[in-house]
Amino acid sequence: MPIKFKTAKHVQKLQKLRQQSEELMVEVYSKKYGVQYIDLSLVPINTDALRVIPEDRARAHGMAAFNLVGRKLFLAVLSPLPDFVQEEIKRLETKKYEVELYMVSKRSIQKAWSRYGDISYAVKTKKGVIDISSDDIQDVLKQIKTISDVRGLLKNASESKKAYMVSKLIELALYSAYAIGASDVHIEPSESDTIIRFRIDGILVEVIKINLNTYGRILSRIKLTAGLKINIKNNAQDGRFTIKLADKDIEIRTSTLPSAYGESIVMRILDPSSISVPLEELGMLPYFLDILKNEISKPNGMIINTGPTGSGKSTTLFALLRKKISTDIKIITIEDPIEYHVEGVTQTQVNKEKGYTFLSGLRSALRQDPDVIMIGEIRDKETASVAVNSALTGHLVLSTLHTNSAAGAFPRFLDLEIDPRILATAVNMVVAQRLVRKLCPVCKIPVDFRKEKNKKQEKIIKDIFGSIKNKERYLDKGQEYDIYKANGCEKCNNTGYKGRVAIVEGILMDDKIEQLLKTRPTSRELVAGSRHQGILTLRQDGIIKVLKGQTSFEELNRVIDL
Repeated sequence: MPIKFKTAKHVQKLQKLRQQSEELMVEVYSKKYGVQYIDLSLVPINTDALRVIPEDRARAHGMAAFNLVGRKLFLAVLSPLPDFVQEEIKRLETKKYEVELYMVSKRSIQKAWSRYGDISYAVKTKKGVIDISSDDIQDVLKQIKTISDVRGLLKNASESKKAYMVSKLIELALYSAYAIGASDVHIEPSESDTIIRFRIDGILVEVIKINLNTYGRILSRIKLTAGLKINIKNNAQDGRFTIKLADKDIEIRTSTLPSAYGESIVMRILDPSSISVPLEELGMLPYFLDILKNEISKPNGMIINTGPTGSGKSTTLFALLRKKISTDIKIITIEDPIEYHVEGVTQTQVNKEKGYTFLSGLRSALRQDPDVIMIGEIRDKETASVAVNSALTGHLVLSTLHTNSAAGAFPRFLDLEIDPRILATAVNMVVAQRLVRKLCPVCKIPVDFRKEKNKKQEKIIKDIFGSIKNKERYLDKGQEYDIYKANGCEKCNNTGYKGRVAIVEGILMDDKIEQLLKTRPTSRELVAGSRHQGILTLRQDGIIKVLKGQTSFEELNRVIDL
């Protein structure tokens, strides 16, 4: 006698087991046929992809296109064996589509077919692009003034029951991040939920927590949009896509990394306007700006910029490059990867898988008869050697090096087996920089040093300020100097800071430094040997900016050791 289930709960449980069994069976057969498997119930369906195959043909042939990235079409089929499936693939390939085949269950394909009804309401996007209409942008812009507004907006989107909720949540997160000035969006799964954080002015700020089911669908959607393999979960992957705004395109560089509870996602927002900051607006003191302008005007030699990741090195180098852009000269860059496209510059990207490294890129660039070369980073002795020789043969070379100070660049070059006599001839200047957050002009408050708790700060500031000679060279005449601290208001999202400014130091190549290099000096000896140049150290430059009220003592101490 058959068993009768008396409750809806038992019926639901049985239905779930049947679904799991069906998915497991399809996954087994997919391996047998050498085709990838996917469960479309966990993946948002791209209506642009659905448009490629008419609904009547899709239903008749047991297939559906579920995602489209550029010309790469992701095609789901109930079985890869029938002739009509192979004929459809050939038809798509004649239309220049690159078809990636997936095997799915009946339940999955029906989910895809159900989305045909949404096509008439969907906004069409193109090649790896999230196309946000100008009306949507204006609506979001009106709602976002503070990070609290962002939290409310994303919370409402995450609680929506609509079918396109995941796509909408991703779009809102990215546009909110862009609108509020964030550089990165971090999506980090934990044991019980997933945290979405924005990096604003170099600091991570928690925005919202979402459930793990929503995270899984977001992960799949981002992977598909960025052209990543959705079935690869144990290896890191990198990809990119574009957000098409009303007046410009914003590149999103995407990275996934396996973690204990899933894959961590980081999306870097590459806004072209952030790299197009003029040299004069980076916050450098006038005397240092004059030195840099003089060095970039030279026809050959090397300008090296040092500092950790995220210290603004690329922004400074591109600001210098723009000073050189002209119809009279050829500028070539070798980058990893190309993050921003600059008009008037020939940009090339390294590809390690194909053997195209900084070294091979540099050698190829030299055959193009350039006047100016920018190398994303000098990492090894071969690249360093070719870069130095390029500077000696009539080229102006700009590059970066990972050292903690300007003085540290010289021992690093010596470690890379560059002859100190050749180095002295090739290098024009080495710069080191960091980024510190600027105090919010609306809410910053003055510090009263008469209070006992500030005595230690006052002593450090006086000691560093006292070590500066010819102070009038760096300070505005007649200006009153006050020290401020962060407070927090609505305008700065209650952080007390808004925007960032560079603190810099540098060493010029002159006779004294050239003679010193022959002795293979330490960084300390180079710092002492360069004092006659009158260029402030990072600590001194930072203290000047504290005295000017641009940043706080606490922020400066967070970035460099005072």
